[in-house]
Amino acid sequence: MPDWIAELHVRGLARLALNALDVLEPFGPLGAQALYAGGPLAALFGCKAQSEALARTLETPDGMERLRGGLQTAPPGGI
Repeated sequence: MPDWIAELHVRGLARLALNALDVLEPFGPLGAQALYAGGPLAALFGCKAQSEALARTLETPDGMERLRGGLQTAPPGGI
């Protein structure tokens, strides 16, 4: 599980992110392209690798299901 998903669980935001994913899922490929286009800006903040990983996840239905599964499952060790 990526660190940022575990952080959402710790902060109690996983359910909110899951609800947002339900609403925004049809726009996943468009969001992926926006993340790719914003790559240079993400690099300025030191998060280009995470941004590209999320973009790759949003591009495919399988990736969306893995993201959904991570948001639905509590991280190892609990929260």
